Amino acid sequence: MKKWFFTCLGMLILTPALYGQFNENPVLNKENEDKKFLNLGYFLGFNQYDFKFDYKDDQGFDVNGKDLTNVQVAKSLGFNVGLIGEMRINQFLDVRLEPGLHYTSRLLGFPSPLIEDERNKLREVKSTYINFPLLLKVSTKRLGNWKPFLIGGGSMSLNLGSNEASLDDNLSRTFRMTKWVTNYELGFGIDFYLEYFKFSPSIRGVFALTDELIRDNDPNSPWTGNIDSMKSRGIFINFTFE
Repeated sequence: MKKWFFTCLGMLILTPALYGQFNENPVLNKENEDKKFLNLGYFLGFNQYDFKFDYKDDQGFDVNGKDLTNVQVAKSLGFNVGLIGEMRINQFLDVRLEPGLHYTSRLLGFPSPLIEDERNKLREVKSTYINFPLLLKVSTKRLGNWKPFLIGGGSMSLNLGSNEASLDDNLSRTFRMTKWVTNYELGFGIDFYLEYFKFSPSIRGVFALTDELIRDNDPNSPWTGNIDSMKSRGIFINFTFE
């Protein structure tokens, strides 16, 4: 995740120079774009989700030095797509709604020695989130044809792959999560005013506030018994067109 962060930070810093946006007197594009009360657009992008686990007990390591506590998470690259509705407050502040579809997949490895079958120690968690964020965008003064901004706020996500209503649990190879998740989001980006539209690359972190794990029916389950909380966290790389 750190590699993604610094790579995108470098792209956001270098892109204005590559497009000649640092000219002293550029020809201004879309001069009245930010004066409208309402702006509409859409975004496309990528994501990488992880889980943050907290545990009831620190079980330590076995005689071979194998970790008996930490659930291992193998992350993969997912995608985002959605719509944007933006309401102007003043020159520097905007309120945004960004309903979107986020698809991701994570592979969990459970190290517990109580799980004898090695294949049963793995769980693939495929999640399709419908995300409903309400965000505040704080921008600087427009500098020629570009303008940096910070963005943050809260969101609710509906996990269509949660298996919350399933009566089966990990004994039947069914990993269950809550259907609704509450998050906060923080990020930054740059608005580029091109000839026909505004293009905005951005990077954003999302952090769940609520525990997403549904425990197995057995309170001593080797999969969920020692987990105190399981919360999603992730990073978004979005490209916005308005």
